[in-house]
Amino acid sequence: MGIFEPFRAIGYITSTVPFSVQRLGTETFVTVSVGKAFQIYNCAKLNLVIISPQLPKKIRALASYRDYTFAAFGNEIAVFRRAHQVATWSKHVAKVDLLLLFGEHVLSLDVEGNVFIWAFKGIEEHLAPIGNLQLTGKFTPTSIVHPDTYLNKVLVGSQEGPLQLWNINTKKMLYEFKGWGSSVTSCVSSPALDVVAIGCADGKIHVHNIKLDEEIVTFEHAARGAVTALSFSTDGRPLLAAGGSFGVISIWNLNKKRLQSVIRDAHDSSIISLNFLANEPVLMSASSDNSLKMWIFDTNDSDPRLLRFRSGHSAPPLCIRFYSNGRHILSAGQDRAFRLFSVIQEQQSRELSQRHISRRAKKLRLKDEELKLKPVVSFDCAEIRERDWCNVVTCHMDTAEAYVWRLQNFVLGELILKPCPENPTPIKACAISACGNFAVVGTAGGWIERFNLQSGISRGSYFDISEKSRYAHDGEVIGVACDSTNTLMISAGYHGDIKVWDFKKRELKSRWDVGCSLVKIVYHRVNGLLATVADDFVIRLYDVVTLKMVREFRGHTDRVTDMCFSEDGKWLLSSSMDGSLRIWDVILAKQIDGVHVDVPITALSLSPNMDVLATAHSDQNGVYLWVNQSMFSGLPSVDSYASGKDVVNVKLPSVSALTSSEADDDMETQVLESSEAPQASSFSISPKQIPELVTLSLLPKSQWQSLINLDIIKARNKPIEPPKKPEKAPFFLPSIPSLSGDILFKPNDSEADGENEEKNKKDQDNMKNFDALESPFSKLLKSSWDSKHFLDFTNYIKSLSPSALDMELRMLEIIDEEDIEEIIKRPEFISIGQLLDYFINEISCKNDFEFMQAVVKLFLKIHGETIRCHPSLQEKAKALLETQSLVWQKMDKLFQSTRCIVTFLSNSQF
Repeated sequence: MGIFEPFRAIGYITSTVPFSVQRLGTETFVTVSVGKAFQIYNCAKLNLVIISPQLPKKIRALASYRDYTFAAFGNEIAVFRRAHQVATWSKHVAKVDLLLLFGEHVLSLDVEGNVFIWAFKGIEEHLAPIGNLQLTGKFTPTSIVHPDTYLNKVLVGSQEGPLQLWNINTKKMLYEFKGWGSSVTSCVSSPALDVVAIGCADGKIHVHNIKLDEEIVTFEHAARGAVTALSFSTDGRPLLAAGGSFGVISIWNLNKKRLQSVIRDAHDSSIISLNFLANEPVLMSASSDNSLKMWIFDTNDSDPRLLRFRSGHSAPPLCIRFYSNGRHILSAGQDRAFRLFSVIQEQQSRELSQRHISRRAKKLRLKDEELKLKPVVSFDCAEIRERDWCNVVTCHMDTAEAYVWRLQNFVLGELILKPCPENPTPIKACAISACGNFAVVGTAGGWIERFNLQSGISRGSYFDISEKSRYAHDGEVIGVACDSTNTLMISAGYHGDIKVWDFKKRELKSRWDVGCSLVKIVYHRVNGLLATVADDFVIRLYDVVTLKMVREFRGHTDRVTDMCFSEDGKWLLSSSMDGSLRIWDVILAKQIDGVHVDVPITALSLSPNMDVLATAHSDQNGVYLWVNQSMFSGLPSVDSYASGKDVVNVKLPSVSALTSSEADDDMETQVLESSEAPQASSFSISPKQIPELVTLSLLPKSQWQSLINLDIIKARNKPIEPPKKPEKAPFFLPSIPSLSGDILFKPNDSEADGENEEKNKKDQDNMKNFDALESPFSKLLKSSWDSKHFLDFTNYIKSLSPSALDMELRMLEIIDEEDIEEIIKRPEFISIGQLLDYFINEISCKNDFEFMQAVVKLFLKIHGETIRCHPSLQEKAKALLETQSLVWQKMDKLFQSTRCIVTFLSNSQF
């Protein structure tokens, strides 16, 4: 266990495994693979519904049926019901490559040609296959499809070119198609009987009649790479969609036997799956570029347009930074995309617009990628001016201009910062001032210039007069930074020279030399420390005011890729190409924790609240989140769980926060709890409570506030109009009064006698059974008190509505006056004493603090007179008062310290 524990990965949409589409009622869902887990999206808005637990190996094939999802990993198949794994099928020796839903069965096909048939009805009882067959000859399967109306038959395509038609019931090959001399890459059944479409590696699509073994039509797809995916439209339009290895989707008209439309830049990489939604003019596509898109055919010329999509980086991120108080992450990748990821809700993640790229690319007949800005190598942001003007500045690879972005509109700004127009060189570093008004950029030629972000006008350049040069540094500027008061500007050159400038006057104030080539600098505005990394893998900390080196950290054995300070400036985090992530304590001047991952970290960022760490890794397209255990563990010292000088091997976070075994354990625990306490709700008390703090109930505010104000609510809800006078019955019909006000006609004597006898009998039966009827409230009060019982009782009363809880408490009220000895023996009196013991325990444990305060107030309001009249209850009430006073004194000290700080800072009085 270290300071940061793996939490989850974000930014992953799909992988290289074809998706699976299923329809439940009126809604359509798509299941996509993301490495070792799968995700299920609702196609109505492409919102994420389910994330599965992580499997031991990467998923190789997917199939789905209603609530069941079948995922092949390695030589095994995992069966999930929603997000819980219910079974594992393991019979294959080789890796499973293909899965096919076949009626009430699932067919699995491995790379060696072994086909197993599994029944998924009664999965828990049938873990063995019900049949298997072996494909004969030199035949490497690449695709499998079930032709419509062909009972118990499947068509299998091969890498060698031929196709085979098998009967899985008799386990015999019925026919072999010779093929077309090219590897079969895709095969799909059409709505027309006996017709299938077969895509080949040579770029040709063959629409074939398998009953007659005759070719109907052939489409040429060679200019757009191999055919990787096919799909027929099922809404009545004679359309066939084909995806290629270059990311192009072609739409073919089957009636006219010609190309109808082309989506040239559908995806940036090879298309792995296509599917027309059932009876809808909507085509869904997925690609290895980490995107999932939906296209709709609703235009007059029947050309598709993009309806909705989900996408992430198609290449590894280069720079990441927390934004919006840790709720979002800005990420710049090698795919030329600048993205905003939401840590809380995946639907809020998006790519920042680069202004009409698609429209311009279509006019110029170019790809979108060719018009996009080059990959970002460095950026800086300031939230203070988000609503006023552009608040992000980016430097791009081999680009002599810096670009600004407006995050309020998620769009590229209109201004372009061009330093040193006489001798333009690529910009390597940038920084935004603390006020958000100025941007400082440094170039590869040593030029540093300041710009106004609102107007984009240059506000002067920084140059060293002592060296009689127009440039700030002799070589490349590797970093610039501004202090919190716009007094100082710090810059660092590649050759190891660090200079401190007057921000406004642009004059050099001081300088020093590190002694070796610098790689990166990070400045902390609060403590005034500058962290530098040189090519000797040593991290040095300098005080920019005293110009002294105050700390030196050694430990990395390869190039340091990134660094960041914690918000309070006490920690410095650094990552290296040696795969290590080290946490240095600036005050103690030592390493307090270190982890090693298999894939080196290339960028990192710590949230302002210090609760989440985000990392980017080489050859990984996602952003990985780590949780700070020191924020939630409640342990007094970091040393109790940090590794110190040791570096511990840790696995990368997965898309799902749980593994399959943990999910099963969690499900078993929930089932056990629900069986033991059927009346309890889903609330639970955390076993790890931070000392000296209280735990809140997480109930809606209205629920516990209504307990305090029940009398006001009842008075407000009283009817304004008086009850209406009942209508008079006709004089010739005898009637009797009723409580409801309705007219009840008096029956004759014989009928009345029979009804009265029946009613008296029912009343006697109800009175006999009344003693046997007890509410769960009373049953729980009569149980023995222990920690589990306290939890069950708390969960029950939290599940009650305010009026129901008020009624349960009033049922214990002692109204009639009796002797003290008789009252003490009554169950209501005993229950009142037990409730006092319960309140003492819960308040001393500081559980559900605000809810317990409301319940105690309501309890004392109802039973206060009874407690006052009986000495035994008075003793318990005194103990409750002492406990309440002690707990509140501790809480009031915390509030008082906060009030003092706020009063001091705001110069106001409470």
